[in-house]
Amino acid sequence: MPLTVRQIESAKPADKDYKLSDGQGLYLLIKKSGARYWNLKYRFAGKEKKLVIGVYPGISLALARQKRDEARKLLAEGKDPSYEKQASKHALRESIACTFCTLAEELFTHMACRWTAGYLADQRARFENHINPMLGKRPVADIRPLEILNALRVIEKNGKLEALRKTRQLCSQIFDYAIATGRATINPASTLSSVVLHPEKQQRRMLSEEQLGAFMYQMKVSGNFMSLVTQILVLTAVRTGELRLATWDEIDFTNALWVIPKERMKMRRPHVVPLSHQTQMLLKEIKIITAPRNSELVIPGVYRDNQPRGRGCINEFLQQVGWHTFTTAHGFRHTFSTILHDHDFSSAWIELQLAHVDKNIMRGTYNHAQYLDGRREMMQWYADYIDSLSEQA
Repeated sequence: MPLTVRQIESAKPADKDYKLSDGQGLYLLIKKSGARYWNLKYRFAGKEKKLVIGVYPGISLALARQKRDEARKLLAEGKDPSYEKQASKHALRESIACTFCTLAEELFTHMACRWTAGYLADQRARFENHINPMLGKRPVADIRPLEILNALRVIEKNGKLEALRKTRQLCSQIFDYAIATGRATINPASTLSSVVLHPEKQQRRMLSEEQLGAFMYQMKVSGNFMSLVTQILVLTAVRTGELRLATWDEIDFTNALWVIPKERMKMRRPHVVPLSHQTQMLLKEIKIITAPRNSELVIPGVYRDNQPRGRGCINEFLQQVGWHTFTTAHGFRHTFSTILHDHDFSSAWIELQLAHVDKNIMRGTYNHAQYLDGRREMMQWYADYIDSLSEQA
């Protein structure tokens, strides 16, 4: 006979535990302490098992029957109700533990071997400044697009559209990582690109050959420290960060090479830069100037010997000398690529010199020494060509 609420309420504790059966395996266990527990007895894979449903009266008679029916449905589907209950509890614990902040930190740790130290620091700062205050403690699987959008709107309102773009991309990366590791099923950040403002695309600001000649002439006659640094940037076509963080032990004057370790490269591959005669002369001049400071850095900081200069030091210098409207520090790389392509140098040499990895160009086996010899020739030609342009300025 099914139980009634009156029967349950009138049941008294006894000298030992006893059961009140409701049918279909459901029963109420009356403990001698007076506590009452709903349990379900069932068989799975030939074994008798017990599912603990909960405590009465927190779990009412009606709710206990509902949970019994749900368990019987699982059995009909060939699933063990006890296992499914534990799996649900585990998933809930994981959901609570897997906050957006936790997943972000996992991603940063995972990518530390692929990202440069500077880029990793930027990503951490971006998360702490723009995402963590609003979303950091939220379970990653519970975050909805509107929540991310609200965080992005704050950046948008401040007019920082480039920061907004990079922050949305970071959110998307974190969700992709969460999906790949089984902590989320959707990426709510991936749909937001169409509903936020985007920074205006700037044309690549590169110098014409005539402008390059005039610029390098000005750098040569100026002769101050930052003009020497900027000439090296032009002649090597490296990224600003690669030059700012360069150390003297990377410079091999004997073999006219600058070997940048993979830890400092954007693509996480070591980069070999052939040094023209002109570049070597500039480096030696800088070495003489900085020798009293005994710094391991090629370009020591303004105030601290072993602290690099700021990321914007070249662009700030370009502004000081009036060239910021014509080009940027990164623009020198575009100028380099354009001039060498226009003069029919090998695309493979150019892309290698820029530390780009184009699989179409690099496909197949090749002789590394031959490419290095070719790039030596190319870099010396470029330095000589710039000299000729500056002489005409």
